[in-house]
Amino acid sequence: MCVAFCCMVLSVYATGSDMCINHLGNGQSLIRFISIQKYLLLPIEEKANEARVSLLVDNQVVNTMNIRLAVDKVDYYVPYELSGLDVGRVLLDIQGITENAVCWNELKLSTSFDKNNREPFRPSYHFTPEYGWMNDPNGMVYKDGEYHLFYQYNPYGSVWGNMHWGHAVSRDLVSWEHLPVALAPDGLGAIFSGSCVVDENNTAGFGKGAIVAFYTSAGRSQTQSMAYSLDNGRTFQKYAGNPVVTSDIRDFRDPKVSWHEATQKWIMILAAGQEMQLYSSPNLKDWTFESRFGEGQGAHGGVWECPDLLQLPVKGTDKKKWVLICNLNPGGPFGGSATQYFVGEFDGHRFVNESPKVTKWMDYGKDHYATVTWSNAPAGRTIALAWMSNWDYANQVPTFQYRSANSVPRDLYLYEQDGQTYLASVPSGELLALRSKPVKKGSFKVNKSREVKNLLKANEGAYEIELKIGDVHAKKCGFQLYNSKGESVSCVYDLEKKQFLMDRTLSGETAFSDRFPAVTSAPLTMQDEYAIRLLVDKSSIEVFDGEGRFVMTNLVFPDEPYNHLKFDSEGGSFRVLSMNVYKLNK
Repeated sequence: MCVAFCCMVLSVYATGSDMCINHLGNGQSLIRFISIQKYLLLPIEEKANEARVSLLVDNQVVNTMNIRLAVDKVDYYVPYELSGLDVGRVLLDIQGITENAVCWNELKLSTSFDKNNREPFRPSYHFTPEYGWMNDPNGMVYKDGEYHLFYQYNPYGSVWGNMHWGHAVSRDLVSWEHLPVALAPDGLGAIFSGSCVVDENNTAGFGKGAIVAFYTSAGRSQTQSMAYSLDNGRTFQKYAGNPVVTSDIRDFRDPKVSWHEATQKWIMILAAGQEMQLYSSPNLKDWTFESRFGEGQGAHGGVWECPDLLQLPVKGTDKKKWVLICNLNPGGPFGGSATQYFVGEFDGHRFVNESPKVTKWMDYGKDHYATVTWSNAPAGRTIALAWMSNWDYANQVPTFQYRSANSVPRDLYLYEQDGQTYLASVPSGELLALRSKPVKKGSFKVNKSREVKNLLKANEGAYEIELKIGDVHAKKCGFQLYNSKGESVSCVYDLEKKQFLMDRTLSGETAFSDRFPAVTSAPLTMQDEYAIRLLVDKSSIEVFDGEGRFVMTNLVFPDEPYNHLKFDSEGGSFRVLSMNVYKLNK
């Protein structure tokens, strides 16, 4: 058996399953299977160079991925699916890895892949992929009681690459069901970020109520493509006429599509270098360029990405205004990636920024990027979600089974202050269902310092703190979350500088990147009382002003949960009016 083909036969732990590996020199090897099981488990080494792995059926290439196969050591395994393939017709062509690499002795055929969590830093109530890499949320759409979340996904390793659309659904924005990959790379390229709409009136002709996905085909050039689903997003058919929008601009991606009622047309907003471009269409297939936006406005420290365009009410008024969300990398206020936004008017053709000389940030932490909103959200809500990381170190954070989580979902509205209109973000109401019975810490005065030990019994690192501070006669009002290891995160209301600050330089594991230790700050509106919510998970802290007027999202990697809180004052005293701690149970 395989005498002519093989120079070695590798027996694996699955009984009766063998594979023949033939090394051809020049870093190329071929694998033929004697029998097929559901998965070939691939050994991964993150520091290795990418090998090019092509699946051939009847000598025709079915797909090609770039995978960091282990050369010196195995960090973890990922599954390469073989189910449904016939023995004798299947061949793997692997290029770019030498025959003495350890991977050749570590390949395993298996009927299953263990997805049980092995990561101490995996969040409890934030969305994460079961395994592999995740970045931008994509294609978020609500239909028939389900919130669909698609996301940039690498199923072949926990670093960026091989972009697919992963997929999960939820009925409550908290508990998520993982579904199979929705969109995989094809001849036009990898599947970059995009959006989905529900075509209620069948304008595209795919079917009434079809979910239509728009994404960037990232090959040699970046073009815009679409696919459609007639089974509530469980499967997608790519449109035969792809691509539907093209350009000679190098960075041309992330289509966000929405219906514009006044003009009775679909609008697509695209990131194009350091500007946004707007297109319109009556049928989702034929697109007409309308206008561009961006020159001389906002931050331009890096490439503009992941746009969104939406209309929101202004709280306390009968007005509505348009918001253009623009993510950029680098160029954030604390280094790396961040989300800015513009407020103005949109007539179906052009967006006009009402404050062209002002740069506005959606979140003042270091770990809030690729923010977009759900299409077709119920009850007129506008719900946003962000990727909770930063390109400064996203590939280096200390996890292996998976990398990256999303922020909590946030409801958006506008408010006016000092002649400007700003965007507010508050945790979506569904998160309240996670709360256990509150542990009330009462009211007390802080003069120099005051400690609150043991916030929760059996603290597993997932909790919320509600604080209200008043009777302020201090220059600075601070509090510090800390644990028995001496790791801490400090937050300060600096009333002289009118800033809120968070310092994570001593938060735990930080050595994986010299860009991770950071102090972030947000502008502070002076008030008689300050309300704040801290949503703490095993590897993140999201701080919300009581009305959502500032938000700060930062990753942390402590050796154990922060279970103590120390208050500090400088230049006087203040009073903690109330303090409730809630364990959050998913």
